[in-house]
Amino acid sequence: MTESVGAQGDDVARGLGIHVVRTRLALLIAATCLAAVAVVAAWLVSFVALASPQIAKRLTGRAEIPLVADALTGAVLLIGADLAGRTLLSPTEIPVGVVTGVVGAPHLMWLLARGNRVGKG
Repeated sequence: MTESVGAQGDDVARGLGIHVVRTRLALLIAATCLAAVAVVAAWLVSFVALASPQIAKRLTGRAEIPLVADALTGAVLLIGADLAGRTLLSPTEIPVGVVTGVVGAPHLMWLLARGNRVGKG
């Protein structure tokens, strides 16, 4: 059974006529672009990660929130946003990122304003 060229190393790749440095650079650029596209496609969903610890803290009444409570709060927020996006304008679906952005942005601005008033911001 033969191993793949990638497992053989740079010398074998050069021997097969592959420009190793150029190929690595192209793969690095492609991986970076794919990661950037994924982040751009899901950037508004990240509001859930910022808002759920604050909401979980208020729901549990504790300063230190357990990871499970934070994760459950985030899951409920995301499921609620998805449900709202699917049912608000019934035949048309609103992407979950738009719903979380519309709800999450004012919430985070309120938290920042409140933190500045209290002196914690």
